[in-house]
This record gives sequence, structure tokens and C-alpha cells, in this order.
Amino acid sequence: MKSTIGLQKDRDFRKVYRHRNSMANRLLIIYIRENQEEYNRVGFTVSKKVGKATVRNRVKRRMKESYRLRHHHVKLGYDVVFIARDTAADSSLAEIDSAMMHLLRKKKLIKKKDVQ
Repeated sequence: MKSTIGLQKDRDFRKVYRHRNSMANRLLIIYIRENQEEYNRVGFTVSKKVGKATVRNRVKRRMKESYRLRHHHVKLGYDVVFIARDTAADSSLAEIDSAMMHLLRKKKLIKKKDVQ
């Protein structure tokens, strides 16, 4: 079984938002909620404030790639939503990756043996 599944339904996103367990940095906002499963469900959101469709799609691709490269470091059993802030439009993959890891560390979602 996969360790990560995508969040797709609006009601699932709303459950995570309603739980109100969030944190933000300059580029991203993270919302988390325990899901009592042996896998994570992850969603990515980029609003129209970030830019036109091509910019939003680029930011979302970078967020997904960053998570894909790091998903094996993340503890299982959570619903996670990442929201891009408007400053993410001009950010590189490395910057988004750094911001994502910062939020995951702060929320203590990184496995103990992987903390650096």
C-alpha cells in the first residue's frame, strides 16, 4: 500500500481546516489533522492571489515534487494540506522544499531517526 494518498474531496479539505492545527512561514501554510490510518493523505492548494494559471500550476508542481522527495521522512497517520502564499510565485523548488521541511519539523511530523 502507498504511504501517501491525495486529498481530493472538498469535505476532506474542510475537515482538516476545521481542526485548526496550522502553522505558516513566508512561503507556505500547513494544516494537519490525525486520520487514524496507516497512511497520509496530502492536499495542495494555490489561490488565484498567487498568479495566473501557469504560475499557480508551477507552484503546485513544485510543492508536489518537494513532498514526493521527502514523503518517506514524514510520520504516517495524518491528513496534511499545504497552502501556497503569494510569495511562493517567485520561489524555486529548493526554497519551497526548505519551507515545507521547516513546517514539517515544527509540527513534529518528521520521523525521529530522520531529524537533522
